[in-house]
Amino acid sequence: MLITRTPLRISFFGGGTDYPAWYKEHGGMVLSTTIDKYSYITCRRLPPFFEYKYLIKYSTTEKVRSLGEIQHPSVRECLRFLKFRQGIEAAYSSDVPAMSGLGSSSAFTVGLLHALYALQGKTVTKRQLALDALRVEQTRIRESVGSQDQVAAAFGGFNKIVFGGREAFQVYPLAIAPKRRRALQESLMLFFTGVSRTASDIAKAQIAAIQRKETNLAELARIAEEAERALLHPSVPLHSFGRLLHESWQFKRSVTDKITTPFIDDMYETARRAGAVGGKLLGAGGGGFMLFFVPKGKQAKVRKALSKLLLVPFSFDATGSQLIYYAPAFEA
Repeated sequence: MLITRTPLRISFFGGGTDYPAWYKEHGGMVLSTTIDKYSYITCRRLPPFFEYKYLIKYSTTEKVRSLGEIQHPSVRECLRFLKFRQGIEAAYSSDVPAMSGLGSSSAFTVGLLHALYALQGKTVTKRQLALDALRVEQTRIRESVGSQDQVAAAFGGFNKIVFGGREAFQVYPLAIAPKRRRALQESLMLFFTGVSRTASDIAKAQIAAIQRKETNLAELARIAEEAERALLHPSVPLHSFGRLLHESWQFKRSVTDKITTPFIDDMYETARRAGAVGGKLLGAGGGGFMLFFVPKGKQAKVRKALSKLLLVPFSFDATGSQLIYYAPAFEA
């Protein structure tokens, strides 16, 4: 048996420019960090004593005899992609709900690929994990998803991820001064809206809007570059990061009317009136987690104003997908 642990992520800037339909022509850039919230995959080869060959546990349990019968698209296509012929038992658990904007779907795919490689006795690089996850989700399943979540889950850390060109993507860790990094983390508040959504449905609307919203996405890329400079230069006041979050959110929400809702807009304005400098809805939109930049002196007021929502403490995480337990017990 083995267990992989794969981090979830917060995407600060550049979301939308990581869709292939955009970055293959214009290039793209995202600033994101992984956090101490994780997706876990427990996996083992299944002994040949059962009526079924595949035992898959997530929000439901599947016991099936053939690969084609597996309903979970990522499990089915990961097994096909790696030409995995043996029976397996795989179980999924996560620190947060699915479809909540922290990249849990791609963390699942990255973690499962990592587990399957390990079951085959193979070591895989972070880059290969990211590329494989992109192929599974975008080419085999044909999900309308961007490319940042797979890269963040595989690599981990606080990074600038650049998309486009011959290499598809490049990952550049941001060398933020420790004191500034700590101050940034202490200024961020994460709330769960209680609403889940299917990212690919919203992504389809974003992709359809790309041609007529080029100016908006170009602005998102520009803001991401400005945010990078703000993080790396101590002379720039840190609250400018919050101001840029606000500016970016205004552009992002205008790409398609599926990104926000009256409930989310009301929540955002309530937080701003209570002292938040800026914020954004994480993920494709429609629900999930809301992030705010709030000076420490205003955080109690914001927490009270949003008291009906769940405040989720978190820390930045520097690791990508990891094999945290490995004890092979059965060979088919």
